[in-house]
Amino acid sequence: MSVTIKNPIVDGWYADPEIRFYDNQYWIYVTRSFSDYQQQMNIDAFSSPDLVHWEKHSGIIQMTDFPWIWRAVWAPTIVARNGKYYLVFASNDIQGNDETGGLEIAVADSPAGPFRALLQQPLIGRFIHDAQPIDAHLFADDDGKIYLYYGGWGHCNVALMNPEMNGFVPFEDGSVFREIDIPGYVEAPCMIKRQGRYHFMWSEGGWTNGTYHVVTADSDSPFVFPGPKTTILDAQDIADGPGHHGCISLNGDDGDEWLIAYHRRIPGDLEAGHRMLCLERMVFKDGQIQPIVMTAQTEI
Repeated sequence: MSVTIKNPIVDGWYADPEIRFYDNQYWIYVTRSFSDYQQQMNIDAFSSPDLVHWEKHSGIIQMTDFPWIWRAVWAPTIVARNGKYYLVFASNDIQGNDETGGLEIAVADSPAGPFRALLQQPLIGRFIHDAQPIDAHLFADDDGKIYLYYGGWGHCNVALMNPEMNGFVPFEDGSVFREIDIPGYVEAPCMIKRQGRYHFMWSEGGWTNGTYHVVTADSDSPFVFPGPKTTILDAQDIADGPGHHGCISLNGDDGDEWLIAYHRRIPGDLEAGHRMLCLERMVFKDGQIQPIVMTAQTEI
């Protein structure tokens, strides 16, 4: 592949991208980025055959299936399983267990949707290990297991999805949710696996400003990341506030051609919702993710 990607890759304000490859196309699922939560009442997606020309798929969730959602939806993640596509997203920004919302799950026959409710209630609707139920990330391991990482307010949990994708399988010790304990974690977990090594990433700082940035640690386990942790994407002259990202390999999970989809901000723009969708190379050296350089355009 040899193409020139211009950043931002689409017009408009979008955030929290998850990137996948389905049906011979690249797909990026995004949050509609507004300061007013009432404008974030559905999820959009973009598809492309070449990472350059993008088609917008607007409002991919059948929101009438979720009558309890009243405030906002955001931070989508998706996985394919048994010919279906399962989308998990956050709702209502709940502040405690007396509120309704959290993490929702929907299913579709196509990566474009429409995504219909899989349950008649949230998939996770309460705080567990003090983690706010937001910012989910679905990770399919090479043994077929699908893990759900999620959490805000400085706490991250992981759970193992059941084959029906409507609940969870307990771990060997009988627990359903394990907390991943990394000092400094804020939100937006992301997991990849390369050459048998797990690379866990997350965002630190504040999502509304230029302090937002991406940090990583790696391990031979999907649960324990002893460190050291390393910042791989932070403010540069071209932009600040980069974070809440997804990653994809262009040449297999053991290869070296990786992309990171992320959002970033224009330096000095104080409007919280003004976040732009971008793509960059993600390079490995000696088994470690190298610092990522933000660009106006990049060659792939």
